[in-house]
Amino acid sequence: MSVLTAVTALPCGLLIGLLLGALGGGGSVLAVPALVYLLGQSPHAATAGALVVVAVGAVSGLVCHARAGRVRWVAGAAFGALGTAGSFTGSRWSASVNAGVLMAAFSGLMLVVAVGMVMRGNRGDRDGRRAAAEETGAVAAAPATGAAGPVRPAEPERSRRPERSEEPERPRERATWAVSLWDAVRTSSGRRTAARASRGSGAGSHRTRPLRTVVTASAVGLLTGFFGVGGGFVVVPALTLVLGLEMPVAVGTSLLVILINSGAALATRAGTGSLDWPLLATLAACAAAGSSLGNRLAGRLRPQTLTTSFAALVTVLALAMAATTLPSL
Repeated sequence: MSVLTAVTALPCGLLIGLLLGALGGGGSVLAVPALVYLLGQSPHAATAGALVVVAVGAVSGLVCHARAGRVRWVAGAAFGALGTAGSFTGSRWSASVNAGVLMAAFSGLMLVVAVGMVMRGNRGDRDGRRAAAEETGAVAAAPATGAAGPVRPAEPERSRRPERSEEPERPRERATWAVSLWDAVRTSSGRRTAARASRGSGAGSHRTRPLRTVVTASAVGLLTGFFGVGGGFVVVPALTLVLGLEMPVAVGTSLLVILINSGAALATRAGTGSLDWPLLATLAACAAAGSSLGNRLAGRLRPQTLTTSFAALVTVLALAMAATTLPSL
């Protein structure tokens, strides 16, 4: 690896990691164009080398999500294991495809990623506005409170009775207390049920279909092996729809699936001898450093702005790649 190549790899790796950390996925799709057009790698070597960047990014993100308890290890390991056959097949298939056809197909994949990122950003923006509206409505509907608790309306003078007539009110007070206790028990029971459902990742309310799971896992592995991308834009919806995981848990578990699939695909290609390991190590290290910077950046900028900017960048690159490769087919 020359000095010029190493200097070029530094900003490329930082940009890829920055997007991975800021957007939570999708940045690895830039690894292949960077390796081909900026670092002088062949398309086949680039799709194989990008798996190294994907694996390093998956490990760094997996550690953070695991600490937060957002990884379902058994479900993720099973889903990833089912996709290893697809990763193996995709890697073999990619090695036999013409380089021009491979890059043209990759440009189409980038357009799909751009559209998916925009749709996910719009969905997240709508969910955020809906949650804010619900919270505002809940605050508006809450009763006014004072320093000593809820403010109760003053009792009219005519409803006040002498002390001797206050005895019949005690049964009603006890009944009110019993109703409040029953409401508290129901609320606590509901919370415990929700907690059990959350710990079970929705297994109790979602019926897993084995055939559908196998087909989806194999398709995800095939995508990873053929294009050399993590495929988080496909894995997260698959885990949500097929296994019934909630979105935060699906994001964390998807990193485990990506790690398994990219490891299987990389092991298939590692013996080809076409990988520039010093270059890939530099690119992956810079991507890991950029990922930490991206996590900080994500808290300062609007997610919609980041998603739209990334989608625009990917679209421009995809169109440029298509304009370069399609005429030569």
